[in-house]
Amino acid sequence: MVFLMAENLSYVYLEDGTVLVGDGFGSDSVKAGELVFTTAMNGYPESLTDPSYAGETMIITHPLVGNYGVPQPKLANGILSNFESGKVHISALIVSELTKSEKWSKSMDLDDWLRKEGVPGISGIDTRMLTKKVRDNGAMMCVVSTKGELKDPKKALGEKYAEINFVEHVSPKKPITHNGAGQTVVVVDCGVKHGILKSISGLGYNIVRVPYDYTADKIMSFNPSGVLYSNGPGNPNMLSPVIESMKGIIEYRVPILGICLGHQIACLAMGGGVHKMKFGHRAVNKGVVDISTKKACITSHNHGYAVFPDDIPKSAKPWFISPDDNVIEGMVYKKQNMITTQFHPEGKPGTNDASFVFGMFDRMVRENRGGK
Repeated sequence: MVFLMAENLSYVYLEDGTVLVGDGFGSDSVKAGELVFTTAMNGYPESLTDPSYAGETMIITHPLVGNYGVPQPKLANGILSNFESGKVHISALIVSELTKSEKWSKSMDLDDWLRKEGVPGISGIDTRMLTKKVRDNGAMMCVVSTKGELKDPKKALGEKYAEINFVEHVSPKKPITHNGAGQTVVVVDCGVKHGILKSISGLGYNIVRVPYDYTADKIMSFNPSGVLYSNGPGNPNMLSPVIESMKGIIEYRVPILGICLGHQIACLAMGGGVHKMKFGHRAVNKGVVDISTKKACITSHNHGYAVFPDDIPKSAKPWFISPDDNVIEGMVYKKQNMITTQFHPEGKPGTNDASFVFGMFDRMVRENRGGK
């Protein structure tokens, strides 16, 4: 295995005053972001292109990163099958050891990809120590500089993550259609992963992705048989346009599926609460338990906000729960014809344990249209 050694001394500055020194790679730049960690051992092309990571600096806890390089994009009907969007969304990347790939199918190395995308990376960092710091003290702002030492890093920290509306930066500005032969599902795109689009398209639906701030009337102008509220970055409590549109869609009695941020939006729309977690769930191997059957699924997660047991709306029935911290991982709103999951049922990257959620949504749509 070949390890890549960068030529420039680079720095990580934490909000609490900690300074770490390592080897820079990727873009020659200075970027601020909320420091979070993922325990995934693979799937970095999917994770780095997940719009839900916008505004965040990612620590990958697996010690060797870059082993299989970056693949050539595979696109069909406007949907990527090996990336979650068309660009890298993280602010910066922190790894223990950067490796060079010799895989036959790669299009470039991770180092080259981040340089092309304008994203700085830093290796030679004790990621175990840094992850424990986040677990003990919670997610915090940080600055990664691959342009050398900063005289005043506090100035570079910028606004707090929770105070920025990242969704407006990752949501499309106008509708995007992915043609299918069947009925239409409107995706309220708060930063949707292409794995979700592929799962819905695979059921035969025509997909229309609309901007996050579309009203219920605008959404219904596409005559949808179902509406999906997608994953996305940032603080859901800032997204009043999305919350209001969901309230309106509920009145139309159209089947609704909420995923990740969409799960949180549903809770807020129905009068519940959503709160910031200490360090969030970011992994591809987190267990959730179906409360009614007591069966467990291994699922993919990426969220820093959550619904806790005291936050559940009166109209909701808890569906899934995390055995680690009792976070509510799914809810059913029977009267509202709506189901939600905090985890990613498409499992990109990750397992396919929870793909049945899309089948449930499919049945809801067909039953609502008289079985057609």
